[in-house]
Amino acid sequence: MEEHFVWVTTRRIQPDKLEDFERAWRPVAHPQGMRRAFAYWSEDGQEITGVSFWDSKEACDSWRTSELEARRRTGMAPYVVEEREGFYRGRELVIPRE
Repeated sequence: MEEHFVWVTTRRIQPDKLEDFERAWRPVAHPQGMRRAFAYWSEDGQEITGVSFWDSKEACDSWRTSELEARRRTGMAPYVVEEREGFYRGRELVIPRE
């Protein structure tokens, strides 16, 4: 089975600031080594979870410590109330067919 390298970040956003946050959140360049990325919003628009898939932990770490990412985080900071993040390794689970 193929192993995946995944970075997950969940942020609580200030009320009525989702649009402002989203403008700051989008990277200006596609991070090298990022394969795919997804974003999920809560119904109230105050929590957003980003899930990104990477070639390796090193590729993810390289982006996380880059100047571009530092500037992006600075831009998001005024809209973020709380942030949780973590790096994971895993694989797709096989769901039995009935």
